[in-house]
Amino acid sequence: MGAKTLKRRAFLKKTALAVTAVMSMGLSTASTVYAADKLGYPEKEELKFGFIKLTDMAPLAIAVEKGYFEDEGLYVKLEAQANWKVLLDRVIDGELDGAHMLAGQPIAATIGYGTKANIITPISMDLNGNAITVSNKTWEEMKAHVPMDGGKPVHPISASALKPVVKSYRDQGKPFKMGMVFPVSTHNYELRYWLAAGGLNPGLYAPQKGDTSGTIGADVLLSVTPPPQMPATMEAGTIEGYCVGEPWNQQAVFKGIGVPVISDNSIQTNNPEKVFGLREDFYEKYPNTTIRIVKAMIRAAYWLDEQNNKNRPEAVKVLSQPNYVGADYKVIANSMTGTFEYEKGDKRSEPDFNVFFRYNATYPYYSDAIWYLTQMRRWGQIAEFKPDGWYQEMAQKVYRPDVYKKAVESLIAEGQMKQSDFDPVVFTTDGYRGVRNDFMDHIPFDAKQPNAYIDSLQIGLKGTEQP
Repeated sequence: MGAKTLKRRAFLKKTALAVTAVMSMGLSTASTVYAADKLGYPEKEELKFGFIKLTDMAPLAIAVEKGYFEDEGLYVKLEAQANWKVLLDRVIDGELDGAHMLAGQPIAATIGYGTKANIITPISMDLNGNAITVSNKTWEEMKAHVPMDGGKPVHPISASALKPVVKSYRDQGKPFKMGMVFPVSTHNYELRYWLAAGGLNPGLYAPQKGDTSGTIGADVLLSVTPPPQMPATMEAGTIEGYCVGEPWNQQAVFKGIGVPVISDNSIQTNNPEKVFGLREDFYEKYPNTTIRIVKAMIRAAYWLDEQNNKNRPEAVKVLSQPNYVGADYKVIANSMTGTFEYEKGDKRSEPDFNVFFRYNATYPYYSDAIWYLTQMRRWGQIAEFKPDGWYQEMAQKVYRPDVYKKAVESLIAEGQMKQSDFDPVVFTTDGYRGVRNDFMDHIPFDAKQPNAYIDSLQIGLKGTEQP
């Protein structure tokens, strides 16, 4: 008898026992009945998911390694992808059943920026996890404009300290170049936000004119570099800095080639990062499978943050394996275990550098999707004015808290997690976070008034302007 047959039988036995236990307890709430009785067997058991070699793919790796997928009757193969475009294309083509994605990818695909496809996300994978790093040469030029305390830089460091450096390049007739991982990546929007808040224009896109370079009117030229290649590209002098996820900022510190100047948690407190994305028709065809995927990933996220990150050293060992992130244990541990190293030797406490479950991190908020859409409009990727209602409609098409809530109800009903494990807002929210005033420039964001927010930002398109 094969291993998968044995596992299948164990899954069927476990499910039957769970239903019996729930019924014997006399539980009859709608969520319990749904979870224990109506959540049927997975329609598709063997699955292949894609990921990029970044520490924030951890929920997928942990769900495999701790057996959470198998608990749901799912047999998952994880496969590293060459870059974000290849990853998205393979999900769209059906070569992958789902993937670790940039939060902007399902949104951009759905609105037709790039490849048009209906991609949804039923779960957010993490908060924070990125940083902006500059070359040693650029850092030495910036330091004269950075406030110091006891010989150490005062954080967070504003891009205003970079402004004189960019000016010196311009005076010499040279462009100042930085890297980000993809045009619709969090990293692109975070880097642009940081630059603009410091008075530097990161440039506009004009897709309606065939210009997708994003460099119209730019003080700083941004270009795409795959995450693992960031340090080497900067070391070669092709770029002077970049925004990327871990471990590629800490890699620059360990190699002695660059200095992180700000973590994204200082650009916006607890900002949403990666999501799990899959085709809308996958969910329509395999609803039980999709809910079970989300259940396993929620359990993995909980394990990663459990008891003040007590499991992080074990997680780092998993991620350092070559089939996952494949970077040195010490490099990954530098951010995953609650610290972050800036200038060599300047290691600071950053307990929330990577967040996977706390602060309701896994919930797919409509307001998160709307913030990304505002940045797409701000920088010209959405070329024309859209009414507020359009932003709400697109967010609700892509982000699927309804699927997430079914997974939560099932986990609680089956006793795999307790209701008290979740933030109470999970059970009451309308999908919006409320007004957020936790950005570095203190400009409030109200997801229910996206156009007013866009117009309040100093640099970028406003109203009916076009690039």
